[in-house]
Amino acid sequence: MKIYLRILGFIRPYLGIVLLSLVASLFYVVFNTASMWFTASLINVIFEDRPVAEEVQQPTAETPVTNLNERLKHESKQLIYQDNPVDTLKALCFIILGIFILKNIFYYLQGLGIGYVNMKVIQDARDRLYEKLNQLSMGFYDRHRTGTLSSIVINDVNAMNNSISNSFSKLLVEPANIVFFTTALFIISWRLTLMAIVVIPISAVLITKIGQSLRRKSSRTYRQIAHVMSILQEMLYNVRIVKAFATEDYENRRFQKSTQKHFHYSFRHKRLSVLSSPLNEIIGVAIGVILLWYGGLQVLLHNTLTSEDFIRFIILLFMLLQPLKAMSGLNNMIQTGVAAAERIFGILDKAPEVQERENAIPITEFKDAIEYRNVYFKYEDNWVLEDINLRISRGEVVALVGPSGAGKSTLVDLVPRFYDIDKGSVTIDGLDVRDLSFHSLRNLLGMVTQETILFNDTIAQNIAYGIDAADEDAIREAARLANAYEFIEKLPRGFETNIGDRGLKLSGGQRQRISIARALLNNPPILILDEATSSLDTESEQLVQNAIDNVMQDRTTLVIAHRLSTITHADKIVVLEDGHIVEEGDHHTLLAANGAYRRLYDMQFGAHPAPIEESS
Repeated sequence: MKIYLRILGFIRPYLGIVLLSLVASLFYVVFNTASMWFTASLINVIFEDRPVAEEVQQPTAETPVTNLNERLKHESKQLIYQDNPVDTLKALCFIILGIFILKNIFYYLQGLGIGYVNMKVIQDARDRLYEKLNQLSMGFYDRHRTGTLSSIVINDVNAMNNSISNSFSKLLVEPANIVFFTTALFIISWRLTLMAIVVIPISAVLITKIGQSLRRKSSRTYRQIAHVMSILQEMLYNVRIVKAFATEDYENRRFQKSTQKHFHYSFRHKRLSVLSSPLNEIIGVAIGVILLWYGGLQVLLHNTLTSEDFIRFIILLFMLLQPLKAMSGLNNMIQTGVAAAERIFGILDKAPEVQERENAIPITEFKDAIEYRNVYFKYEDNWVLEDINLRISRGEVVALVGPSGAGKSTLVDLVPRFYDIDKGSVTIDGLDVRDLSFHSLRNLLGMVTQETILFNDTIAQNIAYGIDAADEDAIREAARLANAYEFIEKLPRGFETNIGDRGLKLSGGQRQRISIARALLNNPPILILDEATSSLDTESEQLVQNAIDNVMQDRTTLVIAHRLSTITHADKIVVLEDGHIVEEGDHHTLLAANGAYRRLYDMQFGAHPAPIEESS
């Protein structure tokens, strides 16, 4: 219930519309009850004996009224009965038509209002999820699969939408229907009504048990569809590798195994879901049959009920079964929606691991140095960096090298605060990065990664990503510096060419140069290059390397290098092993030291001693 109340919390901004829908619902219920009342009168007018009809066609003010039921019948007859049965029938038909028209007008109005609120709630939920996903730190994404998160934003929100749209309108209408119908039944015969409701607690217990089981099964179903979505996304993203290794059959089996498991969970959920409705209908019909027998005896043998009262009671009773049936299914809908909402709120409630401090300091320029002081960082229970001390002066090109898993990327990621350290400090111009505002800190940085990340948009928009109303000349200049201008101009639409999903319409080298241009557009004083050329062919690597050489001028640059040939002219080379800095110096000094750097160098260029070039 707590989760459902949180779901309803999304409705708070639209309470005005909800209240109007509630008013429309109440009018609908009033006219719905009246329609059933006069329908019973219609049946009675048509099928009553003519002599009796003649007696009651002209009711008078002196007609005895002994209870509320008799008063209501008296008022109804005053309204409908005319000089002859045909005119009475005509009047009753017009009254019923008018009531049904008004009933459905109010039903439309309440449905329209609730529909609007439902759709706004889903939009708000997706917007809040997307905003939260943008706020969460990189550590969160290290632990969660993209397919799972996508499934929550799409599938779980859809499930919550179905829960709200189907249950909330019923919560407005059906309880009122039940109250009005039940009140009318008590007015007609309290004895028969008490008999009808005696089994409701039994039904309620059954419904609750089914709902609890549905909630558990729904949770398993949503988790499994998220797994299916993850496999699908992995295949689509890596389809080239799948085809290259001829693993289509393996991927098919993996996907089919996952969808079979989803089918298993879904079918168990469906089997239980469809069971609740017929069970409740059987209970309802059993009640109806018992009451038909008992009520019929009151009419035929004991004369404690008139035939008109009995007809009206039976019509209202069976009309009562509809909202009761809807309310029984309502619990199933709510439990299904709650299972999805738990995953949604699980993300919305998650606090970013890296948070901007109150009164964070804005930094507008980089003057002196980046400095790591006794830095320790661990991921879960494993230390990734230990006792890191490093100074990177303004204008220096510093290369980080070492085997995979040595901590190179993590060391760089501490500067823009993708992660927070466990001990020590990382400072820029003496200011701890934890004291700086995110926006100003990251505006000092330009980043180019090994995996080129581009968007399904034009080249110009990709270069200008994150900059509102970027100057066209500045975009072109960034492209020139990145050695991208020439190939862009040869494209049919130049800078307005759409590059497709992840930029797949371009070659690897072209994508990387677009990425470099994007990093340059803000003219950042600090540039981070994370193995920016390692996945390129020789020709593309040379073009990209030339672009990198251009952009590194007059900038402080951190380079994570896989190919040592690209960093031989770095001002400082830092060698990491197992999270420790084991060597530091320029290319010539480290070669001469015959240490870890020399081993890496020999592994790439051969075991024979490499000649040490003279510094130019």
